[in-house]
Amino acid sequence: MADSLFADRARREGIRRQPLAARLRPRTLDGIVGQEHLLGPGAPLRLLIEADRVSSLVLWGPAGTGKTTIAEVIAASTAKAFVARSAVSATVKDVRAELAAAEQRLGEHEQGTILFLDEVHRFNKAQQDALLPAVESGLIVLVGATTENPYFEVNPPLLSRSALFRLHPLDDEALGLLLQRGLEATGAGADPDALEHLVTRAGGDGRAALGALEVAVALAGERGEPPEVRLADAEAAVDAAALGYGIDDHYDVASAFIKSIRGSDPDAGLYWLARMLEAGEDPRFVARRLVILASEDVGMADPQGVLVADAAARAVEYVGLPEAALNLAHAVVYLATAPKSNRVTVALSRAREEVRSRRGEVPPHLRDAHYQGAKGLGHGEGYEYPHDDPRGWRPQQHRPDEVVGSVYYEPSPHGVEQEIHDRWLRARRQPPPDEESEGPVH
Repeated sequence: MADSLFADRARREGIRRQPLAARLRPRTLDGIVGQEHLLGPGAPLRLLIEADRVSSLVLWGPAGTGKTTIAEVIAASTAKAFVARSAVSATVKDVRAELAAAEQRLGEHEQGTILFLDEVHRFNKAQQDALLPAVESGLIVLVGATTENPYFEVNPPLLSRSALFRLHPLDDEALGLLLQRGLEATGAGADPDALEHLVTRAGGDGRAALGALEVAVALAGERGEPPEVRLADAEAAVDAAALGYGIDDHYDVASAFIKSIRGSDPDAGLYWLARMLEAGEDPRFVARRLVILASEDVGMADPQGVLVADAAARAVEYVGLPEAALNLAHAVVYLATAPKSNRVTVALSRAREEVRSRRGEVPPHLRDAHYQGAKGLGHGEGYEYPHDDPRGWRPQQHRPDEVVGSVYYEPSPHGVEQEIHDRWLRARRQPPPDEESEGPVH
């Protein structure tokens, strides 16, 4: 009897010590805020959950949008056994043990198994492959949650056997509702501008919003009870919550990181890299930003930059932290000290803008002439094969008439881009073979 009392007391104390976001996690579909396109009346995922007909699926969305909550609602509403694992800590051995248990459960009790894998993108190819036969045979129903694009992070065979449901960042209304629930749970009040600040800085992340509110309530409580959260409390709480949850002003630091490298300041780039790594930032996020920057801000001024960034990104996957931090630092220093050009970025933007505003037909000489009957339509007629010319190119029209005169790409005078531009001009100044006897062109 005493053991039972102590166990119950420990359970209640454990719940009380949980973060506010965990304490307020909904247990029913109607308690979930946001994601109306999936969980609203008549929405596809809601119908599957209510009918206990959930098949293998992947929940894809940013942090704090309800992936784990949806999984727990599925657990509460299904007749199947529900097993939750995190891909951060689970191994192939763990996966095989769960599959064996699922097989035994099915054979002895005719009960199916739902396996929830949080952060499924953390599983490598071998771990994901170990799941495939069980998913394919129906031994388990896999529910995976990921913040990463599953088309890049989940093996195609596994993804093709799973329904994909994309979750969106919570809008201001949903975040406001969460904060009101938080205030009710803590017995606190709040000024409207304080709540507005928490909503704005949450970035669509419900868990972050509730974490910041919990800190703000604690700060307000120092002035007396019941706590009344003011704007100053909310402002201080956002910073404190960010450090406490390892976010470290995610967007602001990432922005400073990119702008430092773009500004050719390697020391600043290394400083912000260190800030992100020390805060527990996902190194793949850092690597992706470097790959983007290599084309967006270095571009053709140093075409090797994207190769260096890509190599660092591959090292993150192949080596992992802490060693891959050196590969990221290598890329930061290289890109920061490289010559800069955004001319490719500008050129693509110009081309896309023109495509949206006006489109023309493919010129007949550029059309596919390989299928039967194409030549009868005039396809390919008049096309001049560049390799037949000693110069390696022939002047001919390669765009529709409507846009033939538009110029998108204008090389900069920086680094390799200037050399590329000069080489391009020299090639086009060479006369065609039948004009070479007439003398040089000046």
